[in-house]
Amino acid sequence: MSPSSSPRIAVYGATGHTGRLVAAELSARGKEVILAGRDDGALKALSDELGGAPVHQAPLDDPAALRALAEQATVLIHCAGPFTHAGKPVATAAAEGGCHYVDHALEQHHTKWMFDTMQEPARRAGITMVTAMSFYGGTGDLLAAAVADGLTDVERVIAAYAVSGWRLTTGAKQTAELLFADTRRITYTDGEQHVGYVEPRNAVFPFPPPLGPRTMIAPVPFSEVVTVPRHVRARVVEAQLTADTFQEEQVFSSEDADADTRASSAFTVAAQVITADGGRAGQVSGRDLWRMSALTSVEAAVRLAADPGSPGVYGPAEAFPAKPFLRDLERLGLFTLTLPKKPDKEEER
Repeated sequence: MSPSSSPRIAVYGATGHTGRLVAAELSARGKEVILAGRDDGALKALSDELGGAPVHQAPLDDPAALRALAEQATVLIHCAGPFTHAGKPVATAAAEGGCHYVDHALEQHHTKWMFDTMQEPARRAGITMVTAMSFYGGTGDLLAAAVADGLTDVERVIAAYAVSGWRLTTGAKQTAELLFADTRRITYTDGEQHVGYVEPRNAVFPFPPPLGPRTMIAPVPFSEVVTVPRHVRARVVEAQLTADTFQEEQVFSSEDADADTRASSAFTVAAQVITADGGRAGQVSGRDLWRMSALTSVEAAVRLAADPGSPGVYGPAEAFPAKPFLRDLERLGLFTLTLPKKPDKEEER
């Protein structure tokens, strides 16, 4: 699109739960939005709700329609998982159409594919692509960067998620099923990536009061193992999730849950960075992980529209300074942020 025109932000998967939150937030901020996805009728109904935002139908198996969408947009926010299936065609179209890109993927293999495959296309197109900008994966990546700032000789980074009241959408359920069935998980140990079968174990993570120590599934196949080592030099990176998250009633049978029910989730995400001398920890605590995820990508897209920086593919904490970004999310009322104080009272970057 013309550099002189107003930025337009396309939302692919706009009629899903996260996509609707993203589109509504952008509209509330007065941004020009393009509602995109596979179901033309649902897109038009959402457009009526949002005051007539333009609609663009683009099935995943229609590269020309996807590229036409990207050619209209300044930034494309990809909300339609599972990204194992939906990631490649939309990301490819963004590069071919020359628009910046943000996705909500938590799938490790999609994130690795973005770095391995889309780096050169993004640079050639002069666009910035940010992957894993979501609640799971993205929060841990940003926290790890904020907590590890200035530390050297890091032994271990653990991103720990305590989640209750999570109600899976159809897309989230399909993503979870794919992740659980994956026998070629990516891990990061001994300072390098490994791919292969991983035997899950129970661990205990020391969340601070009032939550306290919790039994965790470790590791869980989130994207931190791909993104965190790009900006924190560590020997081990691992993500963990409270064991009782998936034991709650209705977590896997909640596809028809209403928006208020989905908004009732509660979360604490902690990053523990361990060094030979001890280490540090930080955390965020809040409610409604879906809104948290949606507004995280909105903040990313608005920043890219204003100042995309150097072309290429980035994780959340590579694309944006972690501490200021988290503080801005806190000011939106998404969570309470607690970060370690440095002994020298060094100001945040």
